[in-house]
Amino acid sequence: MEALDIARWQFGITTVYHFLMVPLTIGLGIVVAALQTAWVRTGKEQYLRMTKFWGKLFLINFILGLATGLVQEFQFGMAWSEYSRFVGDVFGAPLALESLLAFFTESVFLGLWVFGWKRLPKKIHLASIWITTLASMLSAYFILAANSWMQHPVGVEMVDGRPVMNDIWAVLTNNTLLVAFPHTVFGAFAVAGGFLLGISWYHLWKRRRDGIDTVDSKGNVVVGERPEIGRDKTDHAVWLRSLRVGAAVAVVAFAGVAVSGDLQGKLMFAQQPMKMAAAEAACHDGTGFSVLSVGDPGAANCEDVDTLLEIPGMLSFLANGDFDTEIRGVNTLLDQYQDDYGTHLPDNEIYGSNSGAEIDYTPNFAVTYWGFRIMIGFGGIAAAAAAFALWVVRKGTVPESKWLMRLAVFGILAPFGANSAGWIFTEMGRQPFVVAPNPTGTDGVFMFTAAAVSPGVSMGELLFSVIAFTVVYLALLVVEVRLLFKFVRGGVPAAMPDLLGNDDGDTGGLNSPGMDPDGTPGKAKSDVLDFAY
Repeated sequence: MEALDIARWQFGITTVYHFLMVPLTIGLGIVVAALQTAWVRTGKEQYLRMTKFWGKLFLINFILGLATGLVQEFQFGMAWSEYSRFVGDVFGAPLALESLLAFFTESVFLGLWVFGWKRLPKKIHLASIWITTLASMLSAYFILAANSWMQHPVGVEMVDGRPVMNDIWAVLTNNTLLVAFPHTVFGAFAVAGGFLLGISWYHLWKRRRDGIDTVDSKGNVVVGERPEIGRDKTDHAVWLRSLRVGAAVAVVAFAGVAVSGDLQGKLMFAQQPMKMAAAEAACHDGTGFSVLSVGDPGAANCEDVDTLLEIPGMLSFLANGDFDTEIRGVNTLLDQYQDDYGTHLPDNEIYGSNSGAEIDYTPNFAVTYWGFRIMIGFGGIAAAAAAFALWVVRKGTVPESKWLMRLAVFGILAPFGANSAGWIFTEMGRQPFVVAPNPTGTDGVFMFTAAAVSPGVSMGELLFSVIAFTVVYLALLVVEVRLLFKFVRGGVPAAMPDLLGNDDGDTGGLNSPGMDPDGTPGKAKSDVLDFAY
């Protein structure tokens, strides 16, 4: 392995890890804001409990996402200095807007929301969470503006071999960005919907298991109560409404992902045809969409890649909206790429040991082909599960089946997997470019990944940082999962410990609910997140 390979692994590991938190923060934040709005407008106790419970999980995820996201910016200068030098005159504006406008706003107003319970007027406190979540979306917009420019450079001119931005509005209204942003936001809502669904199913199942809720001869729920452990009728309403909200959000989100994804795919066929050809294992010109292809993932020029099952005309529909336009395959595109961008890397010290090496314009088939299908497959599974859940709870509760409960809980991971697979496909499919060329843009605005790594960073230094980051991130993952599990098991009293105030008036938090061996709330004691409520 070379320094370039390790640098790519490092950025890939940290970025994918960070993006596990981002969609949940965006999607769950909007849901929490909507739930608090319902409470302010109706005054119903169930909406307050929902806001407090889901809001605390949102807070935990936000904090961990913030900690892991800061690392990305440092990597630009430490491991990818040549890349930063090349794109700096373009990235400076959107990244500055993200930090000074969006991130600053969401941080300030999140603080007001966290510490403002019973201190701020209800409507001002409600405005704080709305501003926080909308600022999070604005932050995502500016980050995606930078990423979309890497996919499709616009609004620049070349000056002394470097792109210099001459039209900020072209960068902020890049057609790649205008499609990628809603696609990402809908993906975030899919994550939030699955999160609500799985956790709510668990708590409704737990009420059935503990004999609190039963069903009559017609299968309708008979809601019971055990107020001494916080399991009253309002508690049942919290989980039933949360499940229905989560399932509905997941179904709508999948529809949005499908529509925006179709538009995004059509743009990719025009802007990065090699990426989409590799995603479909379309080695030769044609119209068929590959359902299953097999062969050597690293085969050059599609050697030994065979398509076993395809849908005629579907590839043309994905690319152009018709069923008969012939789409260029990998072999045809290879000739075009070699004519346009050369067959070998320049003989320049910036490329290090890769100087003068032959350029492989074919992305990794195994990553692009299966990444594309995992993204679609997991997204479809999550949507089908959400539709099934809406049908199952029509009579007010979930089945007693422990296996269905486990599937619902593990189903939380499906939209996370779809999001991660989609981003891996998007970034890996762009190789060998770190800044992909715009077929209709300014000539020379592209950069090979081999030229982007910092020349003064050794393989040993990068390897040490990869190991260190991985260890730290695993530790942070353990912390987040442990916190989430404890608060989830504790239920609503984990966020509203006053529901279980004990004899001495202590109304502490996490160590009261969810800490008993059987998972039922116990005597209240304070916890580290009490300050938030």
